[in-house]
Amino acid sequence: MAELGAELLLSLICLTFLRPLTMAVHTDKEESAVPQFVPFGFSVEPEDALVVRGGPALLNCLVASPEAFRVEWKKDGSYLTLQADERRRLLDNGSLLISSVVHSKHNKPDEGVYQCTASIQNLGTISSKTARLSVAGVPRFSSQPEAGLVRHGDSHVFLCDIIQDLVGFSRWELNKQPLALDHRLLQLPSGALVVSNASDADAGSYRCVVETGGVVKSSDEVELKVIAETGESRKLEYLTTPSAITSVVGESVLLPCVVTGSPAPYVRWMLNDQLIDESDGHFEMLAGGSLRIVNLTVEDSGTFSCLADNMNDSLEAKAELNIQVPPQFLKKPVNTYAHESMDIIFECEVTGSPAPTVRWVKNGDTVIPSDYFKIIEEHNLQVLGLVKTDEGYYQCMAENDAGNVQASAQLIILKHGSGGAGAVGPTPSAPRDVVASLVSTRFIKLTWRQPAETHGDDVTYSVYYSLEGTNRERIVNTSQPGEMQVTIQNLVPESKYTFRVVAHNGNGVGESSSAVTVATQPEVQVPGPAPNLQATATSPTSIAVSWETPVTGNGEIQNYKIIYTAKGQDGEQEIDVRGLTYTFTGLKKFTEYSFRIVAYNKHGPGVSTDDVTAQTFSAVPSAPPQNVTVEILNSKSMMVRWQPPPADEQNGEITSYKIRYRKGARKSEASDIVPGTQLHTLLDNLQRGTEYSVRVTAMTLNGSGPASDWITSETFESDLDESRVPDIPSSLHVRPLVNSIVVSWTPPENQDIVVRGYIIGYGIGSPHAQFIKVDYKQRYYSIENLEPSSHYVISLKAFNNVGEGIPVYESAITRPQSVPETTPMLPPVGVQASVLSHDTIKVTWADNSLPKNQKITDARYYTVRWKTNIPANTKFKVANTTTLTHMVTGLKPNTLYEFSVMVTKGRRSSTWSMTAHGTTFETIPSSSPKDVTVVSKEGRPRTIIVNWQPPSEANGKITGYIIYYSTDVNAEVHNWVIDPILGNRLTHQIQDLTLDTTYYFKLQARNSKGMGPMSEAVQFRTPKAESSDKMPNDQASSIPKPNGRPSGNVDNAVGITANENYILIIVIVVLVGAFIIISVVVGAFLCTRRTTSQQKKKRAACKSTNGSHKYKVNSKDLKPPDLWIHHERLELKPMDKSPDPNPVMTDTPIPRTSQDITPVDSTLDSSVHKRRDSGHESEESMSTLAGRRGMRPKIMMPFDTQPPQPVISAHPIHSLDNHYHHHYHLGSLASPSPSHGHLHHQNSPRSIVTPMSHLDSADSTESVSRNVPSSDMMSTSSTQHVYSVEPSETEISYLSSGTGEEDTNTYPPTAHVRPTHPLKSFAVPTITPHNPSFESPALPSTPLLAQTGGPHSSKTASIGTLGRVRAPMVVNVPSAPDAQETARMLEDSEPSYKADVLTEEMAHLEGLMKDLNAITTT
Repeated sequence: MAELGAELLLSLICLTFLRPLTMAVHTDKEESAVPQFVPFGFSVEPEDALVVRGGPALLNCLVASPEAFRVEWKKDGSYLTLQADERRRLLDNGSLLISSVVHSKHNKPDEGVYQCTASIQNLGTISSKTARLSVAGVPRFSSQPEAGLVRHGDSHVFLCDIIQDLVGFSRWELNKQPLALDHRLLQLPSGALVVSNASDADAGSYRCVVETGGVVKSSDEVELKVIAETGESRKLEYLTTPSAITSVVGESVLLPCVVTGSPAPYVRWMLNDQLIDESDGHFEMLAGGSLRIVNLTVEDSGTFSCLADNMNDSLEAKAELNIQVPPQFLKKPVNTYAHESMDIIFECEVTGSPAPTVRWVKNGDTVIPSDYFKIIEEHNLQVLGLVKTDEGYYQCMAENDAGNVQASAQLIILKHGSGGAGAVGPTPSAPRDVVASLVSTRFIKLTWRQPAETHGDDVTYSVYYSLEGTNRERIVNTSQPGEMQVTIQNLVPESKYTFRVVAHNGNGVGESSSAVTVATQPEVQVPGPAPNLQATATSPTSIAVSWETPVTGNGEIQNYKIIYTAKGQDGEQEIDVRGLTYTFTGLKKFTEYSFRIVAYNKHGPGVSTDDVTAQTFSAVPSAPPQNVTVEILNSKSMMVRWQPPPADEQNGEITSYKIRYRKGARKSEASDIVPGTQLHTLLDNLQRGTEYSVRVTAMTLNGSGPASDWITSETFESDLDESRVPDIPSSLHVRPLVNSIVVSWTPPENQDIVVRGYIIGYGIGSPHAQFIKVDYKQRYYSIENLEPSSHYVISLKAFNNVGEGIPVYESAITRPQSVPETTPMLPPVGVQASVLSHDTIKVTWADNSLPKNQKITDARYYTVRWKTNIPANTKFKVANTTTLTHMVTGLKPNTLYEFSVMVTKGRRSSTWSMTAHGTTFETIPSSSPKDVTVVSKEGRPRTIIVNWQPPSEANGKITGYIIYYSTDVNAEVHNWVIDPILGNRLTHQIQDLTLDTTYYFKLQARNSKGMGPMSEAVQFRTPKAESSDKMPNDQASSIPKPNGRPSGNVDNAVGITANENYILIIVIVVLVGAFIIISVVVGAFLCTRRTTSQQKKKRAACKSTNGSHKYKVNSKDLKPPDLWIHHERLELKPMDKSPDPNPVMTDTPIPRTSQDITPVDSTLDSSVHKRRDSGHESEESMSTLAGRRGMRPKIMMPFDTQPPQPVISAHPIHSLDNHYHHHYHLGSLASPSPSHGHLHHQNSPRSIVTPMSHLDSADSTESVSRNVPSSDMMSTSSTQHVYSVEPSETEISYLSSGTGEEDTNTYPPTAHVRPTHPLKSFAVPTITPHNPSFESPALPSTPLLAQTGGPHSSKTASIGTLGRVRAPMVVNVPSAPDAQETARMLEDSEPSYKADVLTEEMAHLEGLMKDLNAITTT
């Protein structure tokens, strides 16, 4: 180790002789005993960021070093204290996270310049480059876009007048849908939208949308209309032109240029009078004229010209593009070893545009130039006379408008003799007789004699010297061993220096000589001042300086040093030049600079010139006026005040200010100009109670600068009193937090006195420590940066121009720092659940802890929970949101849900709010009925019983079921027989089935929204033999036909021959006719015998009861035989009353198969719309008849998704024989074709459909809903008419108790027409309705039915019978009364049947018999 140390020492000594005196020792590799350089730097540095208020911000900082380090952050040059900061947090990797950015008009704690610093203990500190954090402004539109008219192929521009920071958060929407941008639709850097080469697809409503931090702001929707090009010549006109722009190398820019005119102009671009070539992709033309330049280079800087021309005209617009280059290092400082008292130089060479400014930083602190720290050769740092404290990290930091960079180097101070293990042997004694043999103005020559004891031959010497009054020693070594003199240069004239000499031998450093003090001589040999120094401004940012050679140069002039400074700055800057002129660039606009010149020769710097000054040219201001305020004086005037732009951004003398103001957000504005010395103006003759927007622009001789933001204020509705001070505020409330107190108040009770604002005073123990002024509209304020656990007194007083009013006082103690915030927040209020669909509910609420505008500016969030009580053990579901609304989806239909909301902010949460309830809408059942079983009825093999259970997912109240059955399981659905079930019954009988036949059954549930899916087919086979006790007529009706189907079903009797049909018709007609005649005669006789009042009242009640299907009686009591006479077909149907006491769907007889459904003539549409209001009463009456007659409903349903709206119409038919007898035939809408999934009759004659009649009835207590019931045919007496009604495909009617009001928004019901002759029904005559009030025009004389084939023709009645027309009328039948109501009706009813009624009935009967005879004879 001794040999190793000796070798190291020898190498150091040799190095000191070989290197220049002012150079340090640089080394890459030292022996293990020498301290090593520690790698220390930033792998990721923070970057400039634009964030939104209330949102998070992240500034990255990653440090690379093998040693342990500590990261801190600076903001605006001051270290941040992050330990107790809840919003700002230092991440583990060194990055800075701001969870919620705070930014307001008077409080901007987060906006500024940030810098990351890293420190290693006992080594030093480094700093990253700086990054600016900017906060985007509040989204608002200074003006709204305007509607436009554009021709095909032309261009249009919509303006989006927002601040520049928000352009990146903006987008455009067309018809409230996001607009996709392309080469034809372009958003400009200003936010404006360009629509080029317009087409019809571009027409619509446009709006500009700005979204920041969850706050969405939209402009007004404006309409763009596209019209055809007329071909007329139109003058060329710029819609938007390029403007001067500054950008950075590597970025992209867009130069807008939109031209309109006819013929369509041709647009091209030029750069510095050279036509631009777009072929290389560097330049790209967009939207018909705008130019995009990608990956900017320095060569792109210059003047761009947009040229537009057509056959008639030409235009040119120019704009300057200035390209900036961020600073870049050409040479970086390097790590350096040095000994104490040595001189070192850190080199740093940078380039950039504009020219970067360079500063040096040592261990995080800026190096201030002095006698020992000098900036030489433009940017290099020289350190003279090193001491141990100079050790650490040095950084060269360069910055210009395009960015900033940094580079660091480590300096290690070595001890003398370091690296050795200790020399063996004596060292030299002190050198003797040290004297200054030559003394000059800037150098001194020292000599000495060797030490008395050298203890070796190779002795070298080091001279240490220092300027009197300083503690820094510098060192100069002799050039070779044995030399005993040295010349010390670069001294200061007329200054005292102290010198001492030390000898070195192979064993180390010897003793020091005694100190010698020597004074340099005054300056006599340096150059004189440079004559004729001139400084002339050449532009707003440059000054040219020129001078001449000094008259007394005292030798050759080596160089000149220009020392300059800006007015108002403390430090001077200097630059070395060799010529006699120099132009300074990158200077501040309209700023005065002072310059002086020092010439250098071999002796050093000469005499400085006197200062000369020059001022750069003025320019337009680069900043708007500051602190613009608006004070409402009265109902018609306001005072606007402002401050000038910052002095360094005025760029000239402010000659005037322009004040622009407008009402609200209108585009048109007025302006007022005041002198530049005036900082206020009065705006009068304004409108009362009107909101005005004001902004101010500063102007120089060069033009107007940027305008301030719009300031909005509203004039008073009436003139208030300002002759006295305001009264005391009516209330003051305080809410203390840990470091803040939230103050809220209400204005004085006397509202007739003007209040200009409020003054809040606060302090510990006294309210007079600090004061804050707020606007008169403000009602709360948060006092920040308070001490925890401190007693504060707060005062509040209103003020106006007269003075300050009486204060109100309140006190509060801030919360302790150590105690977490456990006070729960106020729960949300006003929770509402708005049902949107069957599975979606929108929940909204308000938050009382937010300001009145309910804007969320902090990091709070809301938790919404919901559940249903079915089943009872259902758990809550939750969702989080940061807004005051939440859309809950995926809910069950027709289900009641309860909702509540909780707010959370940090570690604080509120209790759950009061619950809100909402029931989702119904929807069609999503599952089919389950557990479908089919069993045979005992004793009746042709009757089966179908049982089932409701669907598991009914999605609403089940209003009915549809039973489908067929003998062919693979048949199309529309070929199955359909049997509707009313209400929520779970069992049903089906009769008259064929024996020994396999049937397949399917079920379908229905609610108010429609029908659900079908169940799986269930198979059942009827027995082979009938029971022995079956009635003869039943047996006769079930004689099998050639096609194997029972004859009891008329619709299926297609195999019977013509002969058999004829005989069967005669037999049935004779039997039924005789039976009906006898029944009517007997009934009429019995009715005439009932003469007592009580019997007559009972008859009226019976009539009313029979008119409603809701009357609960045994179906056997209401089962008279009904004879339906049909041409070529006869059917005797037993009628059963529906067992459901409260049916929802109307009991209606319909055909068993689709063969009985007849399409209706297309004339129905016009007829229906003429009588849309006439449907409800007639529907009730027909539904009532169906219920009274007990028909089992059988409905043929279409299977399309939206059934046609039902329409019912009636056509009166006057008998040729009896004008009292009328038949009304009801038509229906034509069924769609089978391809659409509808049941359709294939071979039925065309039916005639006529408008329906209408009759108001005072007795009706039934109202008919949207789908209207069908009813059976009925006979009426006198003014009553007979209706034959069948249901439209899929229209199941619903009856509800009500007032009988008509729903004018629904279509009237639809009735089907039998395919051939009208069906005739013999029934008990109905009572004439009271007070018929319907009036209708006469119907045309139109045949009711067409004849059907063969020579036989049926008789049809004409409306023209007896020479008069009877208006069609709808029968309105009241609903069944309750038991109590029935009793009351029996008491109150008047006799309804008189002697003349019986006579009319007999005449009616005669007419029926004549019609019967006419049919049988044919």
